[in-house]
This record gives sequence, structure tokens and C-alpha cells, in this order.
Amino acid sequence: MSGEVIARHLGKKYKRYPSRWARLAEWLSGGRRIMHEESWVLRDITFEVQSGEAVGIIGRNGAGKSTLLKLLTRTSVPTCGSMETRGRLSALLELGMGSHMDFSGRVNAKMTCQMMGLTTEESHELLPQIAEFSELGDYFDQPMRVYSTGMQVRLAFSAATAVRPEILIVDEALSVGDAYFQHKCIERIRSFREQGTTLLFVSHDPGAVKSLCERALLIDDGVILQDGPSDTVLDYYNARIARASSDEEIRQLEGEDGVSTRSGTGNVRIEEVEMLGADGTPARAFPVGDTALIRCRVRFHHPMADPTVGILIRDRMGSDVFGVNSFHLGADVPPCTGGDTLEVDFRLALNLGPGNYSLSVAVHPGDSHLIENCDWWDRCLVFQVVPGSGPSFVGVASLPVEVEVK
Repeated sequence: MSGEVIARHLGKKYKRYPSRWARLAEWLSGGRRIMHEESWVLRDITFEVQSGEAVGIIGRNGAGKSTLLKLLTRTSVPTCGSMETRGRLSALLELGMGSHMDFSGRVNAKMTCQMMGLTTEESHELLPQIAEFSELGDYFDQPMRVYSTGMQVRLAFSAATAVRPEILIVDEALSVGDAYFQHKCIERIRSFREQGTTLLFVSHDPGAVKSLCERALLIDDGVILQDGPSDTVLDYYNARIARASSDEEIRQLEGEDGVSTRSGTGNVRIEEVEMLGADGTPARAFPVGDTALIRCRVRFHHPMADPTVGILIRDRMGSDVFGVNSFHLGADVPPCTGGDTLEVDFRLALNLGPGNYSLSVAVHPGDSHLIENCDWWDRCLVFQVVPGSGPSFVGVASLPVEVEVK
């Protein structure tokens, strides 16, 4: 078997009805009354995956990635176009798909094997291997309704990969598993790849895509935006798509009035804080090592002879990552009187690990806010650092490093 995937002009649309009665009214009219709107999820998707090739499928939430995989696995029917898969196919799609929560893990594993085309005898022989790889212990014979999401992933992946397929399709379900089992799954996928398995891999983890896939498809708004080497496509995604999506999500979060808290005397008020990218436009997502400009605009309601503006970056756990202020940087900040407005820019290289961070800003006299805190704006905005074009690493800091082999 070859393990090829061929898609030609695939499209998928859904009908959206304003109410449940509208669907009935359209049906009773025999189609004379159109009560629905058409929503295209995928449009004109064309690509080929050769035998033994590994292709990552990336894009924002709602871009159409999972819908594409459902078409390829024939769990959904395309509206137009054609597709062809050559070889035994195994898929790990949405969590819980194809499982019965009242059945035990053993029974669900057996059903998964049979849905992959294995006989009852073959499925039964594989159950000990599935139980061993999933490491579910006694839970293997318990109903799936008592499983955590991580346990469901363990069972689903172990059953779907009990026999090496010619084509393996993995959706984002692995992301909810624990780190130990994720590594175990990646090692099995690598082993399959070495034996010639064709891989279609959907993930929001650029490191995993780079590690497993030599090619990537970027899907946005239901169309293929880019198709090429994974490094090239991921760099584009990180710089453009990830930034745009993070801006949207983070700005929405900021608008919910649940992000920040403030304290201080109010003698000076921080009116605005913004983060700008290298091109001078507001941004909330930055590749590792990119330069960001933090612009703080403050208004003085009372005179202050020695005003100081400071910033503090925290990680997603609330731990301090980096903090500094204009006093310690030796900035020449003039005395201000009531009604004055001051704009202070901090330009810094974000040599941070990928992840989410928050920014706090404070205004006070002298070197520290401990004597008099005029305005402390905690978590005034949040931003994201995404993987850049450099080597993969772990941790919250990106340190300059060289390696020499003798």
C-alpha cells in the first residue's frame, strides 16, 4: 500500500438557519422558501501528500483544519471536489469521537481496531499491547465516563496506533494529554515515520510541527494560504497569522475588565500603555528575540519633581520575569506640574521563551514605589511570545548560546 493522499478542489459548506422552525418551514415548502444562509468552511482545497511524507496542517482556531481532516477520514462528506486516500488509514481526531462513554476502555479499544478494518481475532490479540502502551492500569476495564480527558487521549492514541498504518492523521487531541504521554506519542509517531508511514499532523505547537514534518499547509478562512517547507510556512505563520490572531484574542480579553487591577494615590495617572512591533504598529504577539516598544503615557494632576516610570513583565504563573524603571536606566525625566503629560518609551528585545506574559506599569517619585505609589497598573495588557526562526529551546529565557564539537 502506498499511503498517498490526494485532494482536488475540496469544498465544504453548512446551512445556517435562524431558528429550529426555519428548517422545518423550508422543508415543508419543498424548497420554494429558502430559510437558510450558506457558510463555506473550506473552499477549493487542492494538495497531494506523497507516500512517506509528513505534512503539518496549521492555522488559527476555526480556520478549517479539523473539517479538512474529517473529509479525509470520511467522517464528513464534501460539498464539492474529490479526495482519495491510498493505504490503511488511522486517525485520532476530536476527543471522544467514535467512543461510547458507557463502555469500558477495553471494549472501546476493540471497536477502534475493528473500525480500522481489523478482524475480531486481530483486535483481541492487540488488546494487551494497547493496555500496556496506554498505562491505564485497572481503568482499562472501567467505563470511559470515569476517565479524565488525559486518560481518554491515552486510550484513543494507543488503540489508533496499535498497528502501524500507511496513513496516520493526528488532530490536536494530543495537546490535552500530560507531557509524559505526549513525548511517548511523539516517539511512536517518529518510529512510524521511519518505517514509511505518511503523516498528516494538526498542531498549534510549532516545535512539534518542525520536528515531525518537512512540509506544512497554512489554512486561513477555509483556503490554503501557503504550502511549502515547514520552516518557511511556520515563520510566516508566526510573524503574520499568529500575531493577528493573538492581537484579536488578547484585545478581547482586555475588554472584559477582568485583566487588570490598579492602586495608588492618583496624583499621577497612567492614561495609556501600548506595545508596538518593529514596524511601529500595535501588536500583542512577538517572535522570540523581536524588539518591542512599550509606550506609556501619563498625566500629572499634581506637581512632581522627580517622576519615575517603571515596567514589570510577569509570566503566566505571575512570577516576575523582568522589571526596570526610568530612574535605574538613568533617563533624564524633567519635573512635571499639574496638567502635564509625559510619554515614556521602553525599547527592549523580548529574549523570552514562547508563552503568555503580562505587563504592569507604575509611576512614582524617586527610585522605588515603596515610598509613594502614585499609580500601579497591574496587568495593564497581556502579550504572547511565539517561536521564531531560531533553534527550539525550553524555558522562559532565550540566552545567546554557541556549541562547539571537538
